[in-house]
Amino acid sequence: MSAIAPSPPVLTRDGARATIRLNRPALHNRLEPADLAMLMAMLDELALSPDLRVLVLTGTGPSFCSGFDLNALGPNESNGGAKSVGFDEVVDRLEDFPRPTVAALQGSVYGGATDLALACDFRIGVEGMKLVMPAGRLGIHYYPSGLERAVARLGLAAAKRLFLLAEPVPAADLLAIGYLDRLVPTDRLAAETDAIAGILAGNAPEAIRGMKRTLNAIARGTLDRAAAQADYEASKHSAELAEGLKAFAEKRKPVF
Repeated sequence: MSAIAPSPPVLTRDGARATIRLNRPALHNRLEPADLAMLMAMLDELALSPDLRVLVLTGTGPSFCSGFDLNALGPNESNGGAKSVGFDEVVDRLEDFPRPTVAALQGSVYGGATDLALACDFRIGVEGMKLVMPAGRLGIHYYPSGLERAVARLGLAAAKRLFLLAEPVPAADLLAIGYLDRLVPTDRLAAETDAIAGILAGNAPEAIRGMKRTLNAIARGTLDRAAAQADYEASKHSAELAEGLKAFAEKRKPVF
């Protein structure tokens, strides 16, 4: 994929899996205002796809992403005369995406890309990568939902390290603080991504969808316990459970 021409984000489908690839390697896959609108449209489209089971987010070239184009940062950015989509809006939509998401980080993560990857359910990194969140050095007070996500997913101490020290964080430390779920050699990234995406795509889609929604709500402190209980009760009478129990009894892989 590194030989393809630079472009806005590229969406591809392979059965139950979709992949969004950031594709401006010469700019470390920096996101422009128009890219945010495109990413939002992709997420909206994919969320309505009944046969989608898993979404992978990755990049082309040596860096995963360098975040938003800071030259376009301002209070009233516009895109073609219309109000532009905010970076935080895209990341929040990604976190709330109804199917499991995997960030395949083929290189280092900079700026807002820190939060873009963190909004995914799983993150696979490669040896030698690093994370740099320079907001504190640039004079940017990061947007609240991104700070909330960092605290909820990594803990307060790790979030302060990322945002207040603004120092590079090496791959081994990213694994230790829970930012990465897996750390692999570069030549193993595709296989590891395929393995995790395959597991997610093969699990019961509605049970996974409901549990992801509930887990995110717990992390945010916004759990609707009655709604979560209703999802649990409904699952006990679902076709998914029937197939899961049948497959278990027959010692075979379930087909959802």
